[in-house]
Amino acid sequence: MPLDPLEIGLSLLFIVLGLIIIIILVKTVIMLIPAAIVAAIVYFLTGSYLYTAGAFLIIAAISLLKKL
Repeated sequence: MPLDPLEIGLSLLFIVLGLIIIIILVKTVIMLIPAAIVAAIVYFLTGSYLYTAGAFLIIAAISLLKKL
């Protein structure tokens, strides 16, 4: 059974797109690690979900602005 060039090309395209998506997801998770650590510390100190969410959002926003 011969290989179809279109099938090979589309397979390579999907592999490249999948790798790009995985790289973007890993970079995003790595960027959010400091925010998650600060949120965990705030939660253990206060026990408040409101303060925890606020701390997470503030640190995530600072990290995002720092990358720009």
